[in-house]
Amino acid sequence: MIIYIHGFASSGYGAKAQKFVEYFEDEIITPSLSNIPNLAINTLEQIIEAFLRKGEKVSLIGSSLGGFYSIYLANKYDLKAVLINPAVNPMDTLNRYEEVEMVQNYYDSSSFEFTHEHISSLENYDVYELKNPNNFMTLLQAEDEVLDYEEAVEKLEETNLEIEEGGSHSFEGIERYFRKIDSFFNN
Repeated sequence: MIIYIHGFASSGYGAKAQKFVEYFEDEIITPSLSNIPNLAINTLEQIIEAFLRKGEKVSLIGSSLGGFYSIYLANKYDLKAVLINPAVNPMDTLNRYEEVEMVQNYYDSSSFEFTHEHISSLENYDVYELKNPNNFMTLLQAEDEVLDYEEAVEKLEETNLEIEEGGSHSFEGIERYFRKIDSFFNN
């Protein structure tokens, strides 16, 4: 089973998630996760452990903050993960929301609170050393307007790294990588 992990203020119903569903069909789930990091990780751990108990192979696809979560979870459970413009230091990049009273969800325009405690809790999931860099495929677009792709290059240089000039944070043309992702998970 493939678990798609969406980014900050997004949803399992987002456009990118739905492209993955169209391609991978019943091989993928795209849960909509809590905006509270500890709850999101707990939910993902429960899903992963349930599939593993059934003897199923589990792979992860994580976008942005979902990439950060995927690094932690893949390292913990020895899973393969595809990271799409991953947030490698969300404790810093999400600081801009600390002064915002309510954050708006990109998918459904609902609002939620994101506090300093939420940002600080992300430190619990920061991975300083990848146990198996070969378990990771990292897809980056250099014109990511939200995250500095060079931070991801530095942290994930030992992974199967693909860097494209241009693009955006949403990773334009992700569908061009679906076959390669499928092959990566099945080798």
